[in-house]
Amino acid sequence: MPQLSDVLTAPEKKAAVVDECLTIIDAEVSDKSGLSGLAIKAGFGAVKSVKPGFIKHAVEDLLPEFAVALDPVFQDALAQSSPIGEFFTKNSGRVADALLAITDGKAQRSSSSVVKGTYDKLRGSAKKNVESAVPRLGKLVEKYAK
Repeated sequence: MPQLSDVLTAPEKKAAVVDECLTIIDAEVSDKSGLSGLAIKAGFGAVKSVKPGFIKHAVEDLLPEFAVALDPVFQDALAQSSPIGEFFTKNSGRVADALLAITDGKAQRSSSSVVKGTYDKLRGSAKKNVESAVPRLGKLVEKYAK
């Protein structure tokens, strides 16, 4: 069975995968509502305007680690002959935990107190936000795994 990191980071696919990840992120931010949604939108807009290209660079940097972290879920979907997108959605908590383990580690190793403090403030709601993105992420994985 193919490894998810090979599927998503293959030279002929990686740029398209990154672009689709950016589209997912934009859609997820756009879908947020209420006070927390306003805060997320404001923070996201600020990052995009202050550091153009930062989000894309972060996705490019994190994609290989995310793919490795998600590979057990991907392998389980393949082993069960389950549609990958549906399997990811049914296992959204597991997917979110795998992704957040990577970002938790990055935040802990950061030498910036601002990064650590900001991450700590947002971490409480992160799992819910990541879980809401899993259906889109699952569709992306399914598309590129074909």
